[in-house]
Amino acid sequence: MTPADLTYNADGLIPAIVQDAGDGTVLMMAWMDRAALERTLETGQAWFYSRSRKTSWRKGEQSGNTLQVQQVSYDCDGDTLLLTCTLGGDGVACHTGERTCFYRELRRTP
Repeated sequence: MTPADLTYNADGLIPAIVQDAGDGTVLMMAWMDRAALERTLETGQAWFYSRSRKTSWRKGEQSGNTLQVQQVSYDCDGDTLLLTCTLGGDGVACHTGERTCFYRELRRTP
């Protein structure tokens, strides 16, 4: 399968889940357009698409906390990506300074 064969949403985007290659922790979720995915495959660095800025961005451009992509997989429907990565810099994936964006727990109400 190629990037062109995947299923993108109406905005031309596909969700990309980022997982730590070492311990399997889910680090973050971001959106990719076809150009960001192709750039990721070409460079080995994680590129995403900012819906608010309407442009591509490389993880770690400003923070130094880069994602070196080891593998890109797609799900059975071809509409979600899984990037297995090595985290560079300070070992932080979330813009809040946390290692993972999934550091808060949603609790069930009684």
